[in-house]
Amino acid sequence: MSIEPDSLCLGTPRFMDAELAALASQSGAEAAWRAAWSGAEAPGLAAAATVARAADGNFAVGIRHADGTAFLAVDHFAEQTLCYRLSNGQLAFAERADALADSDTDINPQAIFEYLFHHCIPSPITIYKDVMRLPPGHCAWFDGRTVQVAPFWTARFMEPAPERGFDDWRREFRDLLEQSVRTRLDGSRPACFLSGGTDSSTVAGLVTQIAGEPAHTYSIGFEAEGYDEMAYARLAAKHFGCEHHEYYVTPDDLVQGIAKVAAFYDQPFGNSSALPAYYCALRAREDGVTRMLAGDGGDELFGGNTRYAKQRVFDWYQSVPPGLRHNVLEPVFASALINATPGLKKGSSYIRQANEPMPDRLETYNQLYREGMDRIMMPGFLDLIDANGPTARQREVWQAAHTGSIVNRMLAFDWRYTLAESDLPKVRGTMKLAGMQVGFPMLDRRLLDFSMQLPVGYKLKGLKLRWFFKEALRGFLPDSILTKKKQGFGLPFGVWMTRHAGLHKLASDSLASLAGRGIVRPEFIHELLDSRMAEHPGYHGEMVWIMMMLEQWLQANAPRTSFRP
Repeated sequence: MSIEPDSLCLGTPRFMDAELAALASQSGAEAAWRAAWSGAEAPGLAAAATVARAADGNFAVGIRHADGTAFLAVDHFAEQTLCYRLSNGQLAFAERADALADSDTDINPQAIFEYLFHHCIPSPITIYKDVMRLPPGHCAWFDGRTVQVAPFWTARFMEPAPERGFDDWRREFRDLLEQSVRTRLDGSRPACFLSGGTDSSTVAGLVTQIAGEPAHTYSIGFEAEGYDEMAYARLAAKHFGCEHHEYYVTPDDLVQGIAKVAAFYDQPFGNSSALPAYYCALRAREDGVTRMLAGDGGDELFGGNTRYAKQRVFDWYQSVPPGLRHNVLEPVFASALINATPGLKKGSSYIRQANEPMPDRLETYNQLYREGMDRIMMPGFLDLIDANGPTARQREVWQAAHTGSIVNRMLAFDWRYTLAESDLPKVRGTMKLAGMQVGFPMLDRRLLDFSMQLPVGYKLKGLKLRWFFKEALRGFLPDSILTKKKQGFGLPFGVWMTRHAGLHKLASDSLASLAGRGIVRPEFIHELLDSRMAEHPGYHGEMVWIMMMLEQWLQANAPRTSFRP
């Protein structure tokens, strides 16, 4: 394995120290990182954490020193990524996992399992054995022999000042939003994604306001009932006077784009919104746009996902007196008669889920659990993996946040699993494939700090999602957007696959090929394609999609992969 260059500095770090900021401006980020390191008291993991905290913004940095030691770090949300590999006492690092692999590098079966579990491969592992990805908000120190990894930042939620009122919070929030969007405009043609939701609409409005010219907004639509919300995107564009662009993705687009998008990622990636995001970015690139802003992060910072309200409802059950729960409700709702009665069966399901601890409860609907791992995967493959690995790591992340609130803990959990591991790679990867740059104003460190000080009741007021965000922007956003249900660029893959011959053939051929690799049982794949898809194409289409994208990635990057005995 060849040694990588002495440094790798990605992104746009913002150094808090005035001297370091001036040095970065004059000589580049690497000079500032090296200066920060030279000022550390003693080399080691503690020094690495101190140096990583010298900057915020988005960054990935790897610095090799003259004595062979090295320092690595990645920003709080992993907007930029860094992978590393230690082999024969030599450390190599790169932005992508596949840059550290060669023809002899084995595929990691645990990573394939975690992909099927999460629909992506969360750090710290990657698809390649011995190639690791630095988790968000983490740093690493290589002492010449071993790599030590630790967080340099963890979420710490603060108790808000009791005398502070809504108007005060709103003024600061609006100022921070404007600053965040302003710092991410680079002087090129102002452009952004526009789904018609609150986040993307807010960004579109602020871009237009700050740039002093109409933002170029790009939206994706689908000719499928229940999946298209172009009407809201048009409403937002008209409200702010944007120059609006639309593109309707078709099943033929998927047939043409699936292999290309799957192969581009450095490891299997199953977020189905990647295809719409790619076509949206492609349309913008064809118009001469070089950089777009995206609204990702607003839901996760300010309480906008429906699961936050749902889990609060489950949490209420724990406030019922234990005697009533254990001696009355649970025995009654566990009876066969109750479970056979449609109206009462929901009560039994509610109690079962409410008694599941968090974050395990979030995986109640995970298809691997609902179908049964033994029914889906080959016995020999299961022998190679730790089926409890994903939940063990989720529990560690769940416990890491400093907070006594389940809502805040869910937010911090989503900063890792929803944003850093899924949504940001989706946008970042497809933008790169389209030859574009992207900025995430909602993920500004100042907004993150603001979120951690905001009262919990402002994020989820009863069961009202992102109450503060909406009220703070009332009068800026159209009321119809403030009251609409969240949707985004959801892809009607399952529905289309049952109706479009070319898409059905691509998916069926991909799963047939995957069946020969010793990962998934061929009989499960046959059942999935022959009967399950006809019963519920929206639900079962997700499983078809992630298996298809796995196979497409393997065909392009590791075609000989097999776990057959």
